[in-house]
Amino acid sequence: MGSNEMEISREIENDQLGEVRNEVEDVKRLPPWTTHITIRGIVASIAIGIVYSVIVMKLNLTTGLVPNLNVSAALLAFVLIRTWTKLIHKAGYVSSPFTRQENTIIQTCAVACYSIAVGGGFGSYLLGLNKNTYEQAGIDTEGNSPGSYKEPAVGWMTGFLFVSSFVGLLALVPLRKIMVIDYKLSYPSGTATAVLINGFHTPKGDQMARKQVHGFTKFFSISFLWGFFQWFYTGGTGCGFVNFPTFGLKAWRQTFYFDFSMTYIGAGMICSHLVNLSLLLGAVLSWGLMWPLIGEQKGVWFPETLPESSMKSLNGYKVFISIALILGDGLYNFLKILYFTSKSICTSMNKKNNKITSDDGNHPIDELQRNEVFIRESIPLWIACSGYVLLSVVSIIVIPIMFPQLKWYFVLVAYVLAPSLSFCNAYGAGLTDMNMAYNYGKVALFILAALSGKDNGVVAGLVGCGLIKSIVSVSSDLMHDFKTGHLTLTSPRSMLVSQAIGTAIGCVVAPLVFFLFYKAFDVGNPDGDYKAPYAIIYRNMAILGVEGFSALPQHCLQLCYGFFSFAILANLLRDISPKKVSKWVPLPMAMAVPFLVGAYFAIDMCMGSLVVFVWHKLNSNKASLMVPAVASGLICGDGLWILPSSILALAKINPPICMNFLATKLS
Repeated sequence: MGSNEMEISREIENDQLGEVRNEVEDVKRLPPWTTHITIRGIVASIAIGIVYSVIVMKLNLTTGLVPNLNVSAALLAFVLIRTWTKLIHKAGYVSSPFTRQENTIIQTCAVACYSIAVGGGFGSYLLGLNKNTYEQAGIDTEGNSPGSYKEPAVGWMTGFLFVSSFVGLLALVPLRKIMVIDYKLSYPSGTATAVLINGFHTPKGDQMARKQVHGFTKFFSISFLWGFFQWFYTGGTGCGFVNFPTFGLKAWRQTFYFDFSMTYIGAGMICSHLVNLSLLLGAVLSWGLMWPLIGEQKGVWFPETLPESSMKSLNGYKVFISIALILGDGLYNFLKILYFTSKSICTSMNKKNNKITSDDGNHPIDELQRNEVFIRESIPLWIACSGYVLLSVVSIIVIPIMFPQLKWYFVLVAYVLAPSLSFCNAYGAGLTDMNMAYNYGKVALFILAALSGKDNGVVAGLVGCGLIKSIVSVSSDLMHDFKTGHLTLTSPRSMLVSQAIGTAIGCVVAPLVFFLFYKAFDVGNPDGDYKAPYAIIYRNMAILGVEGFSALPQHCLQLCYGFFSFAILANLLRDISPKKVSKWVPLPMAMAVPFLVGAYFAIDMCMGSLVVFVWHKLNSNKASLMVPAVASGLICGDGLWILPSSILALAKINPPICMNFLATKLS
């Protein structure tokens, strides 16, 4: 999601970009690219990466919906290093100046680190391999073959991430000049992050940053202390403020309540109103209407004896209708991005004689300087190509050993096709800010599940999905970072090295953070707080690829057709209708999340949208400046409380009070 970054870019670019352009450093005076990467920067990146890995892992395992935190990471990087340099100066020591290049490197490294926790499959395809998800999908289901599971372990998860994550770093490196300079792709998230970083490193930006830091610190403290306070009342099942029946007990049983989560309120402030209202619409449609009505068909549509968690019972409708919405939305956007990508490439080919030259009046001097730095600090082609081949060979050997169900020739084909798929995704992301990596992964999931057969299909599909998704996603993320580096005069070499460092840190940190949750909480329990909804969705996608429509419960196929069509029509209506209409057309992908998770987090996120709406009405300029900082403070404070609460849970230290709510019993 790049809506927050795009909003920030629009609000502050006019005020700051002119000032930034007047202060662009002389290219000849720029320090060598090796000085961009510092020890203090790596330490700051690790700290930010760990904190954000905890935050996004919680979101992954609760709702599966993670907002874009790039701007927040850039702000935290600025806060940490400026605080460090001030402390050093007060102690009587001299430290090197904090530059926009170092700020960019820290942000890149930290985002690369926590991106592994976001896209590493811990809440989707990797968790879909565990025994609990296997049993939830139905051990008597034909496509869910006996033994087709692999329990999570730090060792194999870390190894899988290392062999699958680094290949994507080199897939598109030879095309970086074409994507950033020749085609002039905007990469809105990368551009907005660069505008913010450039703004920090100006006199006006320093004043702006101080206000944001104060807001971040204040709401970080409030959020952390609120999480600590709530903990005392959660000493049992269904206890605490998280189960407060805001709209009454009847609504609470259908998951309609406000659970006082600062994380979701902060996420709602970052996400657009359209995402949050789509979540609420999905919640009302599913938990307010459909599930109660389908539940009344027990004994007619499905046997009364089946538990609600069975895939042949009510849970099957929840899972497969969610899949229909996700696939319909994904297919439409996939074809849409391919169309715009092809159209844009054809247009660029027709205009390829219009190159940037120093006498072109349409290109100011600072843009020429940026292009010079970007081209001068080249990455040798032989390093990119030989590195890609070497890493691919390692993966082709190692992954079939880890997962015998996925044959080596499937992995080979994946790595042969990966550069072209990565190019399509990165080009589309540059035009629209939409990373479609999960859709490429889903296509691979269905194809590999069908080709591998009944015995191997589920595991092969899930692992193959992870491979393709990882390569395609990392390539797109790197192009976003190259765009940020281009606008902040940061060397592509240092960007690539920092991305590699962050990825390596993330491959170690993410599995450890996952196991912190996996051991401390009941991850994957459909009735618990950590439902991990996408794990069961991805496993059932693989089963669907193996078994076909026979996996669906009665009348579910007709409902799936309807919601699949709705997803396509909703996207089409949003694209062809006027803006005043399209801004209210719901997003099917967002609607699908509460179908499984429930309504409570959608209410929290809509509360975040309400806060932003009211703030803009009262003081729009202040809101544009402070919303990202306040939202980041709320998310980070609540997210950081997860660490001590997990340690307390592992140490078997339980909260002293259970606050519960019961209906009044009338005599």
